[in-house]
Amino acid sequence: MAYKASHQFARIAPRKARLVADMVRGLPVDQALTSLEFSKKRGAWYLKAVLKSAIATAEESDADIASLVVSRTWVDVGPTIKRFQPKDRGRAHPINKRTSHLHVELAESAKS
Repeated sequence: MAYKASHQFARIAPRKARLVADMVRGLPVDQALTSLEFSKKRGAWYLKAVLKSAIATAEESDADIASLVVSRTWVDVGPTIKRFQPKDRGRAHPINKRTSHLHVELAESAKS
């Protein structure tokens, strides 16, 4: 059975969040939490929260937490918040503040 959790409209660019999502894909849950805890990437903070939520969902369903593996992680593009930075002589430069939808899916490993 798969246990899912997601964080929508996270204020991090999808390109940056995907680096962290690729790092934990396929790892056991305890190892994934440890690697996210010690990662210097900003996206690790967001993904760790989503992973903890997925673990809590699994606990509610009475799953064996020790046998869980991060089966899928993916990052979708959220809406872009558009702002402008004023420049000299009346010009304006656009600033795109990108958002992401983070998803984590846990599954019980075949090794028991």
